[in-house]
Amino acid sequence: QVQLVESGGGLVQAGDSLRLSCAASGRTFSSSAMAWFRQAPGKEREFVAAVTSRGGGTSYADSVKGRFTISRDNAKNTVYLQMNSLKPEDTAVYYCAAGPPLIRTQSTGYAYWGQGTQVSVSS
Repeated sequence: QVQLVESGGGLVQAGDSLRLSCAASGRTFSSSAMAWFRQAPGKEREFVAAVTSRGGGTSYADSVKGRFTISRDNAKNTVYLQMNSLKPEDTAVYYCAAGPPLIRTQSTGYAYWGQGTQVSVSS
């Protein structure tokens, strides 16, 4: 019953920044850890970042540490991914995910997924 809608993707140059948003509706958003995954053409879906239900804890893939920041605003039922210093290898469809009470880093840990938003980074 949870619905997730991503927005904020686009085409940018290396070194630029983007901020992705994921608007959630339905039950128990504030009780769920939230995560961002991404999938590049021909690649498996990979973990990017996650945030605990109250926003006090985060987890990041090594490839994005220091560049990306995940946050959430439970009053707005929204989770964000601030992406700085973007690289061509960040090009992928980015998906918002929800469901677990605690952070998970595998896609199988999440029951609800958005449709994805495309991020393309040129060199």
